[in-house]
Amino acid sequence: MTGTHARRKADHIRINLEQNVDFPHLTTGLERYRLRHEALPELDLDAIDMSVQVFGKRLQAPILISSMTGGTDEAAGINMNLAAAAEAAGVAMGLGSQRTAIEEPEQAYTFQVRKVAPNVLLFANLGAVQLNKGYGVEQCLRAVEMCEADALILHLNPLQEAVQADGDWHWQELTAKITAVCRALPVPVIAKEVGWGISSQTAQRLLDAGISAIDVAGSGGTSWTEVEYYRAKDVRRQRLARAFADWGIPTAESLHLVRAVAPDLPLFASGGLRSGIDIAKVVALGADLGGMAGPFLRAAVQSQAAVAAEIAAVVLELRVAMFATGAANLAALRQPDRLQVVSS
Repeated sequence: MTGTHARRKADHIRINLEQNVDFPHLTTGLERYRLRHEALPELDLDAIDMSVQVFGKRLQAPILISSMTGGTDEAAGINMNLAAAAEAAGVAMGLGSQRTAIEEPEQAYTFQVRKVAPNVLLFANLGAVQLNKGYGVEQCLRAVEMCEADALILHLNPLQEAVQADGDWHWQELTAKITAVCRALPVPVIAKEVGWGISSQTAQRLLDAGISAIDVAGSGGTSWTEVEYYRAKDVRRQRLARAFADWGIPTAESLHLVRAVAPDLPLFASGGLRSGIDIAKVVALGADLGGMAGPFLRAAVQSQAAVAAEIAAVVLELRVAMFATGAANLAALRQPDRLQVVSS
């Protein structure tokens, strides 16, 4: 079983790098918003303050390298490149699912990035559905301790599992188990979708369960049913995966829905973000961090320097976007007049 899981992770890396797995038609919804241009910003570009504090750690920019991979030799190199670059830039990083390393402890090294990133805000990661497969507080603690993480992501991917022939289909009674983990774990627990968004009703249930932050991970970026289409071994599974290629709640909409029911909760927005302008838009819409995966994955298979260059490009885009809209800091960027809805 564990070998199958490792092969699945290797397939995911390969397919994301080799195939077009974007949503065919559904977008993030961020194109509906435009940052208001300020012709007289009265600011020094170099003095723009992009810093933010999350879970007691100060970041230099509101950027999260979203959870991607682990559990294979290739993934170990990718995670090291990501972590070292994140450390240098002062941004946050999420690890991929650690299930492989829980079941095969010799794979733990693929997630152990603290030697190159001692100070980075780091998130461990397990699939929430594993709480219905014998996992509990002990395994969650092991995931956190394995990589010396600051928080634990429990990722929610029911649609991805449903279209897999080898998926985990039993999602009953999970909320109570998530509640138990939130109560027992000594670090914050983050609920994260993987690309189909979170509704206001789900956000409320997660809030009631004791979740410390939510990553909406909305639709419009990578479609994981498209990824599973390329993994499928038979026509019926391919048809099923392709049928859901445009499913989900767009990132901008999910961000709005979740922020409305959780006004004070740390909120991360990922799902189709591709630039510093996208980061600026989600911050203006209420996110504390903007998460990106695809651009960083493509850089990480090359080198640490390539990741550093990609982070630097995104940070510069964010800095200029804030300058050009007259926002000296992230609080100013969130002022209601910074963002305009583009008429359809």
